[in-house]
This record gives sequence, structure tokens and C-alpha cells, in this order.
Amino acid sequence: MFKDLDPLLHSQLRLAVISILISVEEADFVYLREKTGSTGGNLSVQLEKLSEAGYIEIEKGYSGKRPRTLCRITEIGRNAFEQYVEALKSYFKATT
Repeated sequence: MFKDLDPLLHSQLRLAVISILISVEEADFVYLREKTGSTGGNLSVQLEKLSEAGYIEIEKGYSGKRPRTLCRITEIGRNAFEQYVEALKSYFKATT
């Protein structure tokens, strides 16, 4: 009856990051930190978890002399998000 929710996406911050990245081509660390209201340290840890799972790609570089971290959702991440949304829908259907 109920589909399993992806534990990696069931974290509020990781779900917020994926939700942002699904609608943009890429986002930098500062943008994600501001949009999620997260601390830099917590965001960094959660981005690493998403990257290790293959849900996002992280590209580190420089913008002038400043370090810049860019994040992009992968096809794996996009599919995981879509499955997560479908799993959530199964909970709504069961209660109506």
C-alpha cells in the first residue's frame, strides 16, 4: 500500500537542496545556503551525502580569487526525487 520514502531525501535540508536543484540548471553554495537558511557547515555535509549517492554533482573552482562551489542535479537525483514524490502521493491516496 505505502511506498518506501527514500531516507536520503527524507531529510529536510537534503530535500530542500534537491527541490531547488530540480528547477535550476545549477546553483552555487552561497545561493543554496541562503535559500535553505542552513549553516555553511551543515549544508556542506549534506551536499557531500547527496554527491556520494550520485544525486548531485559538485564542481569546485574559483570566481576571481574567491572559491566557488557549483552543484547540479544528476539524472539519478532527478529520478530519486520523482520516486520520492510518487511515494508521498501513495500516503495521500491511502488516507482519502
